[in-house]
Amino acid sequence: MRKRSDVLDLAILGRLASGPLHGYELRKRLAATLGMFRSLSFGSLYPRLRALEALGWITSAHTAELPHALASKRSRVSYELTAAGKEHLAQTLTASDPAAWDDDVFDVRFSMFTDTDPQTRLWILEGRRTRVLERREATRTAAVKNRERRDSYTAELQRHGLELLDKEVGWLEGLIAVERAATASPPAAPPASPAPTTARPPAAADPPA
Repeated sequence: MRKRSDVLDLAILGRLASGPLHGYELRKRLAATLGMFRSLSFGSLYPRLRALEALGWITSAHTAELPHALASKRSRVSYELTAAGKEHLAQTLTASDPAAWDDDVFDVRFSMFTDTDPQTRLWILEGRRTRVLERREATRTAAVKNRERRDSYTAELQRHGLELLDKEVGWLEGLIAVERAATASPPAAPPASPAPTTARPPAAADPPA
């Protein structure tokens, strides 16, 4: 899943998992939740929607409502996941191969962590941390190696890049700690049933004198 179109497909399926959406609203949500799609055009979105429909993972239907006041008739089309699309998405969310912690794919996968099982979440977070640690080490090595040949602005840019990598490592380690604690926690014991009580028979009255 390294191609941008594959990443966009996964993001589309993830947004449609919450319910049907018009193309306008789908584009709006992609831009709002995933920075890489802030400049996503309808010219890029609609071909992917047609491709996903051809695969049988989504279906489209014309509706009477418009997503916004200035929408065209074309905007009346609403998209939703099919049963096959839901199954494909569920299978994809269980995968934790190295592509899952690449930059763009990681962002999309992280946005769907609510629907991802805890162990897969942990694997992806640990893989992402390893990737960022490798990148940080490579950046530090390059900074030391090229120290004599760089100007002050290049040095400042490298310093800023290292600060961002340090922050991401810290952020990931915090998330990993939370996931590990949740995975290791034993399930809560069910509340104890109250002890059965045995009713005492009323005491017999004394016979009249």
